[in-house]
Amino acid sequence: MPKPNQTLGEFIIENQAHFPGSSGELSRLINSLRLAAKVVNHEVNKAGLVDIIGAYGETNIQGEDQQKLDVYANNKFIQTLTNREIVCGIASEENDDFIQIKGHKGDNQNKYVVLMDPLDGSSNIDVNVSVGTIFSIYERITPVGTPVQLEDFLQPGNKQVAAGYIIYGTSTMLVYTTGFGVNGFTLNPALGSWYLSHPDMQFPEEGHIYSINEGNYIHFPQGVKDYIKYCQQEDGDKRPYTSRYIGSMVSDIHRNMIKGGIFMYPKSSKASNGKLRLLYECNPMAFLTEQAGGKASDGFKRILDIKPIELHQRAPFFCGSKKMVEKAEEFMVKAETKDQSQSFSFSSK
Repeated sequence: MPKPNQTLGEFIIENQAHFPGSSGELSRLINSLRLAAKVVNHEVNKAGLVDIIGAYGETNIQGEDQQKLDVYANNKFIQTLTNREIVCGIASEENDDFIQIKGHKGDNQNKYVVLMDPLDGSSNIDVNVSVGTIFSIYERITPVGTPVQLEDFLQPGNKQVAAGYIIYGTSTMLVYTTGFGVNGFTLNPALGSWYLSHPDMQFPEEGHIYSINEGNYIHFPQGVKDYIKYCQQEDGDKRPYTSRYIGSMVSDIHRNMIKGGIFMYPKSSKASNGKLRLLYECNPMAFLTEQAGGKASDGFKRILDIKPIELHQRAPFFCGSKKMVEKAEEFMVKAETKDQSQSFSFSSK
């Protein structure tokens, strides 16, 4: 049972019993992530004082303009995990391919791989809005001691052993799960320690917030348009819902987990497969969401059951309070069924 004011270090040690076969590896890995997060947090907090904001001048594998802090955060997390020889492989949204970590003896004996979005919502840095880091941890499936392979990273989300995010906001929080609930730790900058501030986090079953970039409304599938209209309709004290969209996935989902709501980034006529990355964003957030009593899907099926086929695969994403996601799925299925029926009628003629 989580204890108030417990430090992250104490919490990790106390919960090592959940993984008797890991020899403390997973605990050391979480410790490495919290260290890198403190370094990145320091840089984020002084972004307006040093030459760290703005575009880096290059694009990443996604074709997106890299921000200076994107590159900085990516390098810091990779350096921390590599130097401590705590994982055997790393995949990042900012890198074309995964990184093999051989270790100083040339035969890395570690069993975990990390996938990450080092700085989600980084374009918000220039306007002093919250950003975050997302991470996902798997146990490798190829033999320990051999170089990691692509299949070690292309595992469905239901194989994750841990996932979490760090949100750099008015306070800095690390929220994570190892499959035994979700707990949030807040950084005390004066002491450099993380303290358990949000034990056993849970999505309210129902909420009153919907989060989506409505500027893309014209490009959304009909089911999403119908659900948005449903959210805006009056229904006593239940609706209309409140629209809240920050543009930083970590921030939007963090708020919705606490207050109740749904986050949506559907496919569109501009992005037929969706825009969010399955491995770096959708899977870790889906794992956290389910562990917090919520639901995550692509509008039709469970995100965590999708078998990835490529490292930078994209997917539509709906996650949040269970009843809200289920209602959105109803609209998606209804619209698709109607579309298929109309297509059949037209072809029959």
